[in-house]
Amino acid sequence: MNRLVGQKIAITSPVAQTTRNRLRGILTTPQAQLIFVDTPGIHKPHHKLGEVLVQNAEIAIRSVDVVLFVTDSTLPAGGGDRYIAELLRTCKTPVILGLNKADLQPSRKADNAATKSLDDSYLLLAQPQNWPIVKFSALTGEGIEALLGLLIENLKPGPYYYPPDLVTDQPERFIMGELIREQILLLTREEVPHSVAVSIERVEETPKITNVFATIYVERDSQKGILIGKGGSMLKKIGSAAREQIQKLIDGKVYLEIFVKVLPKWRQSRQQLANLGYRIEE
Repeated sequence: MNRLVGQKIAITSPVAQTTRNRLRGILTTPQAQLIFVDTPGIHKPHHKLGEVLVQNAEIAIRSVDVVLFVTDSTLPAGGGDRYIAELLRTCKTPVILGLNKADLQPSRKADNAATKSLDDSYLLLAQPQNWPIVKFSALTGEGIEALLGLLIENLKPGPYYYPPDLVTDQPERFIMGELIREQILLLTREEVPHSVAVSIERVEETPKITNVFATIYVERDSQKGILIGKGGSMLKKIGSAAREQIQKLIDGKVYLEIFVKVLPKWRQSRQQLANLGYRIEE
């Protein structure tokens, strides 16, 4: 979605279930206004948070004009891909199968056996429902124009819902929190990233600098210790990297202060989930 709208509005990391909130990206072209809904990944939930994320993703699938089913084309279609394909076959929404990371496939030659084997595994997913397939690279932009054309073909006529220069309807505070969480995902390992929530407590704007005060919530004291690090070293790394990203977002200087608090079993509590912004969306 960042590539499509031309600006970073969604965080990325190698950690599964990075996306937690349904995020809208907006692209206005001479032909159409596209509103992209980036949903949490569909997976087998192991706690209340996971149940909320999967339910929100399934609600989104039923409420859009077209679904772009994005896969990693450097790997053959797996059990997770087949599970999502079965889910999508039961809905009436048109589906496009998108093979991302085309630039990283073994070879660009049409007769390359490894690439053909990878592509064939996704062809088996698409053929039963005649889903169109498009290969692209979110990193390089290759194939993005063809993808946009296919998406626009499937849109229903309607008014423009947003001003043409808007790229997301999410408030800056939400994106600030996500940028902090992104650095936690990138800099920490094992159980910590999944147990983390970030809340922006307040933002104070002055003519020279924007002061941002944030709280990171974890479930255990041991996770708090990992996030803070020896002598506060890890928290400094997280804060420094997040501050740079927030400065790009608001195009100005930022002072970022982060606190870490323990909130036991917050992922299992509907009330705590709601307090931290994780609700079933309409």
